[in-house]
Amino acid sequence: MKALWAKHALLPDGWAENVSIALDSGGRIGKVEAGTAPNGQQVDLLLPAMANLHSHAFQRAMAGLSEARGPEPRDTFWTWRRIMYRFLDHLTPDDVEAIAALVQMEMLEAGYATNVEFHYLHHRPGGGHYDNLAEMSERIAAAAARTGIGLTLLPVHYQFGGVDRRPLGPGQNRFGTTPEEFQRLLDGAEAALRALPADAGVGVAPHSLRAVSPEALKLCESLRPARPLHMHLAEQIPEIEEISAAYGRRPVEWLLDNHAPDRRWTLIHLTHMTGDETRRLAATGAVAGLCPITESSLGDGIFNGTVWKDAGGHLGFGSDSNIRISLVEELRTLEYSQRLRDTARAVLAEPERSTGRVIYEVGLDGGASAAGRDTGAIREGLWADLCAVSLNNAVMFGRRGDEMLDSLIFAGDDRLVRDVWAAGRHVVRDGRHVERDRIVAGYLACIGKVREQM
Repeated sequence: MKALWAKHALLPDGWAENVSIALDSGGRIGKVEAGTAPNGQQVDLLLPAMANLHSHAFQRAMAGLSEARGPEPRDTFWTWRRIMYRFLDHLTPDDVEAIAALVQMEMLEAGYATNVEFHYLHHRPGGGHYDNLAEMSERIAAAAARTGIGLTLLPVHYQFGGVDRRPLGPGQNRFGTTPEEFQRLLDGAEAALRALPADAGVGVAPHSLRAVSPEALKLCESLRPARPLHMHLAEQIPEIEEISAAYGRRPVEWLLDNHAPDRRWTLIHLTHMTGDETRRLAATGAVAGLCPITESSLGDGIFNGTVWKDAGGHLGFGSDSNIRISLVEELRTLEYSQRLRDTARAVLAEPERSTGRVIYEVGLDGGASAAGRDTGAIREGLWADLCAVSLNNAVMFGRRGDEMLDSLIFAGDDRLVRDVWAAGRHVVRDGRHVERDRIVAGYLACIGKVREQM
């Protein structure tokens, strides 16, 4: 067994000191023991590493290219989406693999151990199919083989251009599948994961209520009943208006009246819910998949975090558009959004747990569910998804207990992350991914080519 030793570690029952952790040959945590003498690799602070529960990897390559005002009087999510559609028309399978590898590397260096990839870029420009329907899914898996990240791959069913079942428009036609095609795509994506270590897994992602029919949503729910199901829900006001006009109910209301979401379900964004919707959905056990940096970037709105938390809701964090991949900034942005709305401080804190500890621990729990992965804690039998943080710096020095997480999240940044293990694979060492130079070189070559074509 590999041996780690941490001066401080966050264990399921709280903080512990002088902790020995044994990693077995299969990538799981063997034995955990506090109050031990130093042995093996020594780190300052050891945390369970979180799962990034929502990502569209290819969008990382257009980060920073959508900040100029267009001809419309008001720039919105929908104008951003048109830019995204134009950009992706230039991407080949080789490009997608290079971009995904960079994204996964940046996730690992930020302290995530798992990439839950909501993958909807399936076809050639114009919508023609590759000879292998799962070609693009195989490229996401190939990137994971290079980076060593834990991967939960969510092939997306994207059926229509709107709830009225209009055909997919230009840009969207690279996403589209019939229900029958989607089943074959899902099978192909699952087959691609067999080349990866045993911790990789598949899930199902009906894109949204506006992009799949009610019949197709029921089909998606039945395809992999033991695996995660993810869907965008209640992100934008025009989306809510479209669903309400077609179905006579708001999206969350319709879902609750027609389905029985539970911990298997992860519902992304949820930035526009009434108080009653928030409480009802929280009570189901479904995970709210929050992407605060992207939600801020796109002007989505503010998640009703206080009501959700008071109702016992589960949540986790993702990087969505990947405009900025930073775990601590996602957590910080959620709390700050609640403070700005409520004109208060430490909004999500509890009497026995600080703000930083609350949001980190709920993110671990929700991320594990969303990934369908045995992770989320430093506990025997779970995958060894671990993140080591340096304390010998101006941000962390002298901090103890919850102060360490508060300082990391509210005063620190990703440079404090020193080592990361994904299912025991030691992929970040001294703050750098072990294949950083090669991955970055591949990405730069890809982007240089794509920009010449635009």
